[in-house]
Amino acid sequence: MNQVSDLIEKILGLSPQVQTKLLSTIVVILFFLLLRLVIIKVIWQRTDDVRHRYLWRKTLTYIFSIIAIILLINIWFQGLAHIGTFLGLLSAGLAITLKDPVMNIVGWLFIITRRPFSIGDRIQIGSNAGDVIDIRLFQFTLMEIGNWVDAEQSTGRIIHIPNGIVFTNSLANHNRGFNYLWNEIQVLITFESDWRKAKTILLNIASMHAAFLSGDAEARIKQASKKFMISYSKLTPIVYTSVRDSGVLLSIRYLCEPRSRRGTEEAIWEDILEEFAKHRDIDFAYPTQRFYDNKIEGKQAN
Repeated sequence: MNQVSDLIEKILGLSPQVQTKLLSTIVVILFFLLLRLVIIKVIWQRTDDVRHRYLWRKTLTYIFSIIAIILLINIWFQGLAHIGTFLGLLSAGLAITLKDPVMNIVGWLFIITRRPFSIGDRIQIGSNAGDVIDIRLFQFTLMEIGNWVDAEQSTGRIIHIPNGIVFTNSLANHNRGFNYLWNEIQVLITFESDWRKAKTILLNIASMHAAFLSGDAEARIKQASKKFMISYSKLTPIVYTSVRDSGVLLSIRYLCEPRSRRGTEEAIWEDILEEFAKHRDIDFAYPTQRFYDNKIEGKQAN
């Protein structure tokens, strides 16, 4: 064994102490890699849930990486007494030369501790919106929604965003707190239409599609109010009335789940088209040009 060590020192110029440290480093790395593979294989055999598999894989990677780094520092710096000095010098150098990567690491720590979002949440940060599909040390990944696709449906693109952006951009999370969205559908009918009947029809349709959510939403609001200042006095669908240049605007406001906005809107519109077709006194309005004859339509002179 000593002969092998002497030969390595002669060829590579590595002292016996360095050779021992290198061998210990390889053993530590291989041990944790094999242990991680074994645990993951066991978990894969016990569950087919993609989310659970992902969380286990990421958690094991973080835990084993931290333990391995501590052991390697102890090996190379001969005891924990020098770790404080080493980390101090390292952090000072990183702060100067690697500002953005360090900011991303700090952002990662913020994300995993404060949990402004987690895997599976639908978020918007800055101009980017999508479903969170991965969180890593330097960046998190979104499955993009919106952009050129209507109603916040997936575009199929994957966006990688640096973790440090959580400190510089506002973040909207569709799945935290209330866990529902208020959606609105605007229906414009002519001034000659029976707007009261149309309003009743729209309210019945909206209630048929969304009223069942009110009970669950109320329970979620009570739960969320323990953490956030959230308060709604009315959770059932409602139809608001206003006037536009071309007619009477009836705005349906109702609750829906973040990923169901387009589906519920389609179902409601189909029912509206079917119901309005049954009534001759209700017509959709659209931009038109009208000629007004004051002699015929105007008020009579006093």
